[in-house]
Amino acid sequence: MPNSAAVRLTPPQHKLAGSIALPGSKSITNRVLLIAALASGKSHISGALKSDDTTYMARALRQLGVTVEDAGETDFVIDSSGELTPSSEPLFLGNAGTAVRFLTAAAANITGTTVLTGDEHMQKRPIAPLVQALNEAGVTAVAPTGCPPVTVTSDGGFANRAIEVDASLSSQYVSALMMAGVKGDTPFSLKVKDGDIGARGYIDITLECMKAFGAEIEQTGPLSWDIANRPYSARDYWVEPDASAATYIWGINALLGTDIDIGIAPGDMMQPDAKAYDFIAQFPNLPAVIDGSQMQDAIPTIAVLAAFNNHPVRFVGIANLRVKECDRINAVATELNRIQPGLAEEIGDDLLITPDRTLIGKTIEADIHTYHDHRIAMAFSQAALVIEGLRILDPACTAKTYPGYWRDLNSVGVEMAFE
Repeated sequence: MPNSAAVRLTPPQHKLAGSIALPGSKSITNRVLLIAALASGKSHISGALKSDDTTYMARALRQLGVTVEDAGETDFVIDSSGELTPSSEPLFLGNAGTAVRFLTAAAANITGTTVLTGDEHMQKRPIAPLVQALNEAGVTAVAPTGCPPVTVTSDGGFANRAIEVDASLSSQYVSALMMAGVKGDTPFSLKVKDGDIGARGYIDITLECMKAFGAEIEQTGPLSWDIANRPYSARDYWVEPDASAATYIWGINALLGTDIDIGIAPGDMMQPDAKAYDFIAQFPNLPAVIDGSQMQDAIPTIAVLAAFNNHPVRFVGIANLRVKECDRINAVATELNRIQPGLAEEIGDDLLITPDRTLIGKTIEADIHTYHDHRIAMAFSQAALVIEGLRILDPACTAKTYPGYWRDLNSVGVEMAFE
């Protein structure tokens, strides 16, 4: 599969059955990898995601003097002094947004200069608000294009311990500063500018992960926090399955009327994308308007599903999807219209899906471009299971967060051919 240009799924003629063990949450895995690296002692992370994004994070932490051991298919063992040391080489982080943003803030705790960069896609993803916040904290951070590469030069911590950050483009800026802020001689106060934030639920994940490793945090306002200057403590931690990955299976179940078991209920997940289940479960009568602001990674899944709904669906609150691994609003619209013109329309930063249920069971020869974006590939796998002839290009791009996706679909009875 790594060398395959495309995958062609065969719409099943029988009811799919079986169970899938989802990978661990990418969001949680990369958070606890960093926090464990900032803790003194040995931590065992189980249930972790092993994918491109987490591999980049683990490799970068090793460059920064932390012992990160692959201890099994879903396990890491992190042994750290609690201090990160300078790397003589730049940290190359592919297109892993969490890794770049989290480590940019963490680099403020390193005495010296750290350079962080990524691939051509990462070098188009904005980081200027985080750079500005670090400068406000008394750290010299420079990103000439407003995107990586970033150069961070520091005396070993935030000199100014009370700052504000613009989080309108990404909540990851807030999470990054929070996780790095525990180190210092005084508490760290952080406030979100203008009360505007991309996806609040991911902040809650960050807070839970920090608290698990001993952090003390007091919420002082709707979007402001005081973080105690208390070191993290090493511990063992289990990572829950990835809710974003779950959305593809929930979507397939809804579209095909199957019941593939993923072994965890949506209500048992703390990740924001678990809320997508409440919408997916309403298919083929999805709401006429869906606000995607708090479940952004689930929107491609629901949008493709909406192409087979009983009535049109307009997705709002999704402007941030334009600055993900690709412009996901444009990508979803373009590829749905490749299947049939008129299925999707961009209206400003909204996405309007005008469905056609008669597409189910048809044969349409079309190549679905994935823009090197794992979520586009997996979202469109739903369409390829009810329309004969769709080829999903660059299937290996799913390795970013779900390396075993095609294998898992095959295990529950989906026939496919790599071309």
